[in-house]
Amino acid sequence: MRLFTRLDVKNDSIIKPINFEGLRKVGEPLSLAQKYYREGIDEIIFMDSVASLYKRKNLFNIIKKASKDIFIPITVGGGIKNTKDIKKCLLSGADKVAINSAFVKNISFLQKAVNIYGSSTIVCSIETKKIDNNWFVFFNNGKENSKIKLIDWIIKVQKFGCGEILLTSIDKDGAMSGCDFELLNFSIKSIKVPLIYSGGFNSVEEVKKFKKKFPSESISISSLLHYNLEKISNIKKII
Repeated sequence: MRLFTRLDVKNDSIIKPINFEGLRKVGEPLSLAQKYYREGIDEIIFMDSVASLYKRKNLFNIIKKASKDIFIPITVGGGIKNTKDIKKCLLSGADKVAINSAFVKNISFLQKAVNIYGSSTIVCSIETKKIDNNWFVFFNNGKENSKIKLIDWIIKVQKFGCGEILLTSIDKDGAMSGCDFELLNFSIKSIKVPLIYSGGFNSVEEVKKFKKKFPSESISISSLLHYNLEKISNIKKII
């Protein structure tokens, strides 16, 4: 089991929303990334929260600086629309890219990205929410319902070659109300590539519960670390 943390970047700050709403500042990107690296995090996800290319230069500078001092895999996501954007991320020092909206809008982009950069470079980020007894895929930072059913989408992105899935529960993200085990139990049988689950971790006990149920999958924890409620070393002892 790998331990990730997600750093949502807005300009010069790391912010942490709750249920993809609100933008509370929790720190500075480079210092937080270096801190988590020193404490033993396995991988870091930098997510551009504004997801707009005209602000991307600052994010690329952060990635370039981080990759010089941080020797673990770095994933970059947010606002990636084409293969040129992927190239820019990788040239800045990222090892992988996480993409959601652009794949939802154009599934052929996923196939093209995999053909050029390889499946190990491409993470399919899936934001999901339950509505009327079914799970749907959302995009545009959790704001728009694609009307695509979750299981259909999971099967499709794997068919098109994504190397990993980052699965985020919108209802649990940032809320620290416990993992969405209903979502995990519903979707896990359809996931054949490595899974990173994100959303709701609130204690070491919750991590233990997750590992007992899904020992081979990875987890992304943010709020618990950002607010100094738990140490990475204590989590690593469990996983």
